[in-house]
Amino acid sequence: MADTPVPVKQTTALASGAPDYWRSFKTEMDRLFDRFTSTFGVAPFQAFRSEPGFSMPTPAVDITEDDSAIKLTAELPGMTEKDIQVSLSGNTLTIKGEKRQEREEQDKGYHLSERSYGAFQRSFLLPDAADCDKVDASFANGVLSVTVQKSAQAAPKKIEVKAAA
Repeated sequence: MADTPVPVKQTTALASGAPDYWRSFKTEMDRLFDRFTSTFGVAPFQAFRSEPGFSMPTPAVDITEDDSAIKLTAELPGMTEKDIQVSLSGNTLTIKGEKRQEREEQDKGYHLSERSYGAFQRSFLLPDAADCDKVDASFANGVLSVTVQKSAQAAPKKIEVKAAA
């Protein structure tokens, strides 16, 4: 399957210019509780969640950096590029997604209809070295890849250390 481009929306920065730390903290705490309870074969602690009903787990994201770019990859199985939104506000990169599943069966004497919806959102504060005008996102085989190029001015400079006289 070829890489499918995902549009990256440029949005205006929040008035304070700061990321939503409380939302990020809540998301990370939800992930922590989910991991803790899954080791015991127990359903996640839904009591700690503010959203009623079905909730999609926060996707795992790997972040790597080299001399020229910052790369984020998120595992989003069962989703398509139409289910994903990538936006950039100031230096904050946000990945949002919503997954909808519907199943309906009819047979003699019964009618089964199941619907589940789940949404997630993750935000990442990019370093000052990021060139926010050069962001590419693609989706293939259930994996979202976002590449943020670094600006040329941000390249590390080697400073020679001289012996004191």
